[in-house]
Amino acid sequence: MAGGKPEVIFSLDSRLAAVEDAEKNKVPKDHKFVLGSLGRQSLSVLSTVPSDKEPTDPSSSNEELSLEGKVIQRAECKPVADSNYMALKRSSFETSNNPARQVVHLDKAVLNYKPKSIHSAMVEMDNKPKDQKRMRMDKDRVMEMLFSAFEKHQYYNLKDLVKITDQPVVFLKEILREIGNYNMKAPHKNMWELKSEFRHYKDDKPSTSAV
Repeated sequence: MAGGKPEVIFSLDSRLAAVEDAEKNKVPKDHKFVLGSLGRQSLSVLSTVPSDKEPTDPSSSNEELSLEGKVIQRAECKPVADSNYMALKRSSFETSNNPARQVVHLDKAVLNYKPKSIHSAMVEMDNKPKDQKRMRMDKDRVMEMLFSAFEKHQYYNLKDLVKITDQPVVFLKEILREIGNYNMKAPHKNMWELKSEFRHYKDDKPSTSAV
């Protein structure tokens, strides 16, 4: 058009624009170049041509730069906003907004596991001894068991002593307060040991006789 910017339009080959689902997603065939100024940019087109001069550096190529021309306009290729292009954009937008997880209606129940009325964890809890099931033994007998245990190790936690004596926790703590000390600091924190007056550890080292 005289006095205005030139309009450049090209059409894509039908074979390149063909897709499997041509009825739903038609690739835009018509594109146009939007021409504009470069603004403050200065662009040139350069090329390399063989040189007649011998290169000073053997590793460098025997070529020279040649100025082919100057860029005076900027062109951007954009598809024509027709019905095909808008349908393609709408389809792309809908696909990107589809959730990764979807609710599926099932006609029948799908069982991937067999229901159990009693689970293994419940059986283990029932098999574990409980305080109310433990019967109190004679106090002297429990103290003998504790002294025997402390002859093997100096420190015990309450859980291990309950297993050794098979006594209720409350009753066992009463006896431990009489004969033992509860450590509140590291390195034997939360562990019991005998009081000094009850410590009669056996000496496992063999006695040596004088020569």
